[in-house]
Amino acid sequence: MTSRQAKIQEDTNYRVMRMLEENPDLTQRELAEKLGVSVGGLNYCLKALTEKGLVKMQNFASSKNKFGYVYVLTPRGIAEKAKLTGNFLKRKMEEYEALKAEIEALKLEAADGINVKAKSRPTQ
Repeated sequence: MTSRQAKIQEDTNYRVMRMLEENPDLTQRELAEKLGVSVGGLNYCLKALTEKGLVKMQNFASSKNKFGYVYVLTPRGIAEKAKLTGNFLKRKMEEYEALKAEIEALKLEAADGINVKAKSRPTQ
């Protein structure tokens, strides 16, 4: 069983890789803002992805980034992202099913509460 922290890290890696694939010339600050993480946290994640060989920095003269580089997924990173996509989708579907069951239980509980109130009112 994967720990909660490992799942969070995997989700973060997936989201970073997905965002980089869609927008490779985002600055770290822009990327962090879009993902809702700190710049330091994003930097840590990018460094780990780079060390694993999943992401690389590449010079790109027409980049809007003032340093003239972009982050790109390596072939290995593209394969890993595909795997992470499957894992992410499976987890989100499980969360959806659990949430749907909880909503149904709450609807029944609310309906029972309304029925109990109606039965306890004195008749005139």
